[in-house]
Amino acid sequence: MSRKGMVQRKTGETDITVEIELDGSGKSDINTGIGFFDHMLSAFARHGLFDLTVKCGGDTYVDGHHSVEDTGIVLGQAIAQALSEKKGIKRYGSSILPMDETLVMAAIDLCGRPYFVMDAEFLAPMIGEFDTQLVREFFYALSYGAMMNLHLRVITGVNDHHKVEALFKAFAKALDEATMIDERITGVLSTKGSL
Repeated sequence: MSRKGMVQRKTGETDITVEIELDGSGKSDINTGIGFFDHMLSAFARHGLFDLTVKCGGDTYVDGHHSVEDTGIVLGQAIAQALSEKKGIKRYGSSILPMDETLVMAAIDLCGRPYFVMDAEFLAPMIGEFDTQLVREFFYALSYGAMMNLHLRVITGVNDHHKVEALFKAFAKALDEATMIDERITGVLSTKGSL
């Protein structure tokens, strides 16, 4: 059985559709209107081996904030939908990932209790047309949309492009691990019996 999620969300600021297949091959079709953000979402799909479609029409004439934040919400909800009852998943995932001079860490618990911690600083205000302040907004929105505990940290790094890209890739690798089915797990991995 394939694990897929599809969520649509329309507001006065954005019109977003996200489809994700957790057991994919890394294919992506991304169009948010923000080139660097498209690049990051494509990297997320490829390195997590998720099949991902994101279509976002947003008020980018204002700035990218609404489009990026709302995409995080919808992607998080699609991930939660694809996981359904979370039976058999490993639940936890982590990745320490290098990219040139940069080293980052991502750790996830798909526990159903959202919490977000990020330790990262960016020197450049923009990467292309992408506001670096929106890295935090995206992952915060995604973690709450997916009801996951997410920790992100830039351990070392100089180049902001490398830092952001490494965070997206590390997140992808950690999520891939956390969503994997382990045949030894019956039900969900919790002493409470639910996640």
